[in-house]
Amino acid sequence: QVQLVESGGGLVQAGGSLRLSCAASGRTLSSYGVGWFRQAPGKERDFVSAIKWNGSTKLYADSVKGRFTISRDIPRNTVYLQMNSLTSEDTAVYYCAADRGRFQDTITAQRGAYPYWGQGTQVTVSS
Repeated sequence: QVQLVESGGGLVQAGGSLRLSCAASGRTLSSYGVGWFRQAPGKERDFVSAIKWNGSTKLYADSVKGRFTISRDIPRNTVYLQMNSLTSEDTAVYYCAADRGRFQDTITAQRGAYPYWGQGTQVTVSS
């Protein structure tokens, strides 16, 4: 069982930056692909970004390309989401999720491929 905890959310002005962290306990994240998703009030939980277990492949939603960067720190068992040039459209609860693990060949934006989820961290961008 992989237990995930997000942190780094908060209130930021439009144009500002935040870095979200996704830390794992129980098991190392090194064999798991990790995705970030977000959910705004009254909307579906949407894909934001994902990184393969070895960092060789990264995916981004079109809405965040060029502004967000996903990375992983294996010794710290943590995955990061650096968010720059934030707008009010980025306001949401952000969740990290881990895939089924054991060195999956691919990484996906499909929510159903991620069985392990954190509790989420709120990001609010004021305009």
